[in-house]
Amino acid sequence: MTQAQIITDEMVAEHGLSSDEYRILCEHLGRTPNLNELGICSVMWSEHCSYKSSRIHLSKFPTSGERVICGPGENAGVIDVGDGDVVIFKMESHNHPSFIEPYQGAATGVGGIMRDVFTMGARPIALLNALRFGEPDHPKTRSLVTGVVAGIGGYGNCVGVPTVGGEVNFDPGYNGNILVNAMCVGLTRTDHIFYSAAKGVGNSILYVGARTGRDGIHGATMASTEFDDDSEAKRPTVQVGDPFTEKRLIEACLELMATGNILAIQDMGAAGLTSSSIEMADKGGVGIEIDLDRVPQRETDMTPYEMMLSESQERMLIVLKPGTETQSRQIFTKWELDVALIGKTTDTGRLVLSHKGETVCDLPIAPLCDLAPKYDRPWIETPPAPVLEYGDLPDRDAVSVLSQLMSCPDMASKRWVWEQYDRHVMGDTLFASASGSDAAIVRLHDSEKGLAMTSDCTPRYVKADPFTGGKQVVAESWRNLIASGADPIAITDCLNFGNPENPQIMGQFVRAVEGMAEACTALEFPVVSGNVSLYNETNGVAIPPTPTVGGVGLIPDLAQRAGYFGACEGDSLYLLGPTAGWLGSSLYAREIEAMRDHAPPPVDLELERKNGHFVTEAIRAGLLHAVHDLSDGGLACAAADLAIASQIGISLETHDSLPNHGWFFGEDQARYLVCLPASRLEKLQKLADKADVLLTFVGEVGGKDITLGSARMNVTELTRKWEQWLLEYMESKHANGS
Repeated sequence: MTQAQIITDEMVAEHGLSSDEYRILCEHLGRTPNLNELGICSVMWSEHCSYKSSRIHLSKFPTSGERVICGPGENAGVIDVGDGDVVIFKMESHNHPSFIEPYQGAATGVGGIMRDVFTMGARPIALLNALRFGEPDHPKTRSLVTGVVAGIGGYGNCVGVPTVGGEVNFDPGYNGNILVNAMCVGLTRTDHIFYSAAKGVGNSILYVGARTGRDGIHGATMASTEFDDDSEAKRPTVQVGDPFTEKRLIEACLELMATGNILAIQDMGAAGLTSSSIEMADKGGVGIEIDLDRVPQRETDMTPYEMMLSESQERMLIVLKPGTETQSRQIFTKWELDVALIGKTTDTGRLVLSHKGETVCDLPIAPLCDLAPKYDRPWIETPPAPVLEYGDLPDRDAVSVLSQLMSCPDMASKRWVWEQYDRHVMGDTLFASASGSDAAIVRLHDSEKGLAMTSDCTPRYVKADPFTGGKQVVAESWRNLIASGADPIAITDCLNFGNPENPQIMGQFVRAVEGMAEACTALEFPVVSGNVSLYNETNGVAIPPTPTVGGVGLIPDLAQRAGYFGACEGDSLYLLGPTAGWLGSSLYAREIEAMRDHAPPPVDLELERKNGHFVTEAIRAGLLHAVHDLSDGGLACAAADLAIASQIGISLETHDSLPNHGWFFGEDQARYLVCLPASRLEKLQKLADKADVLLTFVGEVGGKDITLGSARMNVTELTRKWEQWLLEYMESKHANGS
């Protein structure tokens, strides 16, 4: 076998392996690797591919349920939504590439997450994203927002999949490391699910899609290290996407799937041809041989190292049933895609690569997967945060506060963003999450069923108390689905944290996962897929811990969907759930009092469950004109959302014993604001008494003003302020980063 160079300590370090890891690797191999093998082993043992710091903790998640068909371990999670329909979905990060090259980093994140879904047999029907940028005044923020949003819109719009929901936040903690989390939801039938295990010996391996180039080499390794001042130089590790090739690839793969020719299929994501071939072989218990001379290449003189580590986009690997090679190749040729038979499965349990007549790699597969390092890293609990007593804060004009909160970067309208996304292509989007619903709602084509989907995280809660913050992110996702009229089914997640070798950061991760797991168990809301993104920091400064959750639920009858857009003149407003006026880690504390890191609101999971089930019953009884969960900004901001969505006035009463800032802006959990006509109140109260939930009259709908106690503001003026911040920021010629 070719042994081109002697491996030095410097080369090992450059590949992201520790000296101990390299020693263990050599013991597994019984020799030292050559350069090709070192590259392959390094990406398979990288944090991004092996999850070596997180695997032992991810096992704490509940992953099964009545509607779960496939949980973590495949390309995406699969849930049953009845009538033979299944939904396949996943969320992943593309953080590091998007910081280095915003347009292509975000675009290829969208392309990659779609491939995770359609490789399992589903047609993508919806995209969501969760974007976290640095403070608006940072010199890079504006250009990063511009590039990321353009990349997401450019790719999704060209492929023809609607982007229906997500979130956009700004915080100084992301100045040196933005987060771009992409989620895709797809639909197929129960008898049309495809998996990646390459079972059977002697079966042909088909390469399809785009040609392999030198873009994206070491992308997985880059995603497993922290940034420094020289990170801009890593542009060559960022992939380049082509959405039109992706569209043809989707159609060709779905056509091939209909033939029954496929034994296994896997997209070439992180680590490209390396991870796809090795993971397929490992899951199927086989070996694999590849002739690299047959790999379609778009650049000349590519080495085995470059071909195996390239992360060029829009590529798939397929194991075919014997005798189907010709028909399968013809399908991809028809769609004008590159296609080649590059190898076969074997009974050796090894990855064997040949190039120009020589064997350039011969590795056992097990050490690259099952025997990869698995660390129980030391961790330290985040110290308890102090409780913020609302009585210690000064009184302020409630309407002025509301205006300031609704126009702050996190709460302000993101119209500038979502107008760049095609939200209605395919014709089944009923509500994007920006148009008056707590979750996006997409019809299951030619049916009266719908899917609700949402993306959620409150990083300031998680930073102050990782365990409570972890519980809250799951609970908020659950509430958003409930408030749209859906039965929550399952979640995907994207766990974004700093360097796990830092015990404080590892403590954030461990406790957030434990909090999430407790909430998932209590709410019967299992985790079916996800992604871990670590080393999100620059020069030793970590991002705020950001475990993003993507929730999916089923609306059995779209006539019973809900939102916060339907408030009518004369309606009454009721608050469901108790209010203690909790302001710790609230938007009010941060934006108005410049106070951070106080204890976040407690999360009572039994109360969440009870109140959520009551809301579902009220929606399906047809009692509510509007419903909105309470989160950032509390009662007043939820009421402002209703007023803006319906362009109608709302009057809120003050509380007998709570000060205005606690009553109007406290962020107590497990609460909903509901709106209904007086004629339905008696039935609603009977349901509340039966369910033993607290229902409190808080105000009325009508007029042209939003009124908080004795202070008032015109809804049109509040809408103008809500809409103008991001528009003015992005259009300003004088903004930093122009």
